[in-house]
Amino acid sequence: MSKYRNSGRGIYRSRDGVILGVCKGLADYYDLSVFWIRVVMVGVLLVSGFWPVLGIYFIAALFMKPEPVQPLENEDEREFYHSYVHSPSSAAQRLKKKFQDLDRRIRRMEDTVTGRDYEWERKFNS
Repeated sequence: MSKYRNSGRGIYRSRDGVILGVCKGLADYYDLSVFWIRVVMVGVLLVSGFWPVLGIYFIAALFMKPEPVQPLENEDEREFYHSYVHSPSSAAQRLKKKFQDLDRRIRRMEDTVTGRDYEWERKFNS
């Protein structure tokens, strides 16, 4: 069973599935054996024909997000992962903005520590 089962999210495609990970992702989500999911898929394939099952399978693969590589620890990580899956460029812009904000804060701290008044204040306070 996947380590993501009870994390309060939707169905993911498994990264180690046989064909796009749809059956294994469904099995992980519903806590069933992947064998039985595949047996049902083959049974539906035999009853309904090749094209309907193949079409539904590939549509499911398109709409199911890939399983995260690492477990999602909190809601912020979950939100970022879902935003990345839907729009990688938007997620990259969010990361760029966050790093620019961090860079700005570090520069302010460096300016304070390397400023002329800092050394005098440190000597005065000690």
